[in-house]
Amino acid sequence: MSSTYAFWLAGRQEHGTESFEVHHPWDNSLVGTVSIPTEAQVEEAVAAAAAVQQEFAATPAHVRAAALDHVARRLTERSEELARLITAENGKPIKWARGEIGRAASVFRWAAEEARRFNSGEGQRLDTDAGGTGRLAIVRRFNRGPVLGIAPFNFPLNLVAHKVAPAIAVGAPIILKPAPGTPISALVLGEILAETDLPAGSWSVLPVANEKMPALVQDPRLPVISFTGSDVVGYQILDSVPRKHVTLELGGNAAAVVLSDWSSEADLEWAATRIATFANYQGGQSCISVQRVIADATVYDRLVEKVVEKVGAQVTGDPSDDAVDVGPLVNEAAALRVETWVNEAVDAGAKLLAGGTRDGATYAPTVLSEVPAGVRVATEEVFGPVLTLHRAEDTAAAFALVNDSKFGLQAGVFTHDVQTAFRAHRELEVGGVIIGDAPSYRADQMPYGGVKDSGVGREGVAYAMTDYTYERVMVLTGLAL
Repeated sequence: MSSTYAFWLAGRQEHGTESFEVHHPWDNSLVGTVSIPTEAQVEEAVAAAAAVQQEFAATPAHVRAAALDHVARRLTERSEELARLITAENGKPIKWARGEIGRAASVFRWAAEEARRFNSGEGQRLDTDAGGTGRLAIVRRFNRGPVLGIAPFNFPLNLVAHKVAPAIAVGAPIILKPAPGTPISALVLGEILAETDLPAGSWSVLPVANEKMPALVQDPRLPVISFTGSDVVGYQILDSVPRKHVTLELGGNAAAVVLSDWSSEADLEWAATRIATFANYQGGQSCISVQRVIADATVYDRLVEKVVEKVGAQVTGDPSDDAVDVGPLVNEAAALRVETWVNEAVDAGAKLLAGGTRDGATYAPTVLSEVPAGVRVATEEVFGPVLTLHRAEDTAAAFALVNDSKFGLQAGVFTHDVQTAFRAHRELEVGGVIIGDAPSYRADQMPYGGVKDSGVGREGVAYAMTDYTYERVMVLTGLAL
């Protein structure tokens, strides 16, 4: 699979003077060599984005929609190739990589549909007051300017799609910076974008080193920044450019709440299966993977037994094997960090019910109970296959435990009671509440984002398009309304 990958500068392939290697987290085999743009080439890409802004904004909707439709179609046609590439550079089990390709294609398909209907305008009659007689306001949205999209490693294609597709849909040029460990999927996406009729300069894919990013973040020609990653880096960006429009999709330590009415054997079997699956999918490297399980005291013991059983049944191993549920983390350093945090919790008094072992970059699916408050697995985002179990005396106590976190991305609530569902929607301090399932569900067209240290703004195609644009009003005068 090893190849040399050029980057994309204003829609054309280019090579820099230096390169770096991408290795498979499972066996350290070489996946590919990636060319790094020089500072002059980065400057050329930014200048091209600024120069094409007006032209791209004026591109007819059907042109942008056709390009987006093309990308969706080609992602589907190349789905197995791309899935295997994601597995190679990320370590994600192939079954989850295939799902990611399907989601990325869906993002571009949704963006094509939204591009066709976006910005039709809203009319407001102004003669509701005497001074507005004969006047009509038309409100339309216009893009804020070129976007700097900074994507993470855990969904190296789908979260790239969530940056690129909305920008194209609104006619905003985008400079995409993929994660250093997983840039190849984004570079292959560039191959597909290059097959379209989008104007030169409207998009670039630049695998720039993280330490080179402050200059791009500060560049006034990139007035919009869309970042997905850690809360530490995200808020550093926000604090450094207070006058830019910044969207942050940051971390979480998502809770799955199992309430007293979710008590039949079938109920608990379903909850345990979903919790075990989505605590460990992607190796737990998802902002909405299950990290905390909060169960009502009346069901806690029965649920714990089932969760431990289901977690133990997760198949670990070579991520290219269709039967594998949990592969390696993105690199050995990530697995070492998870190991350190789990050992810290156990040393502080947590009870290890499953897992707790590491083999290279692979960390075994792990379950902890009686976790002391204040240890990192309880308060931070583990970003690994680790879940913690907590007992709550009633619904109020369970919801208080969910909210006792600096994060607030999504929560899952297992309940049959519609009143409790609406109570959860009202009381839980999160961006999304999933009823009857784990917190890890995301449909790519719905608004997605969090509160507190989980970020600001929303992804989801139409919502990102709104974030990339602003309202501009035009008033027509002298009309006979």
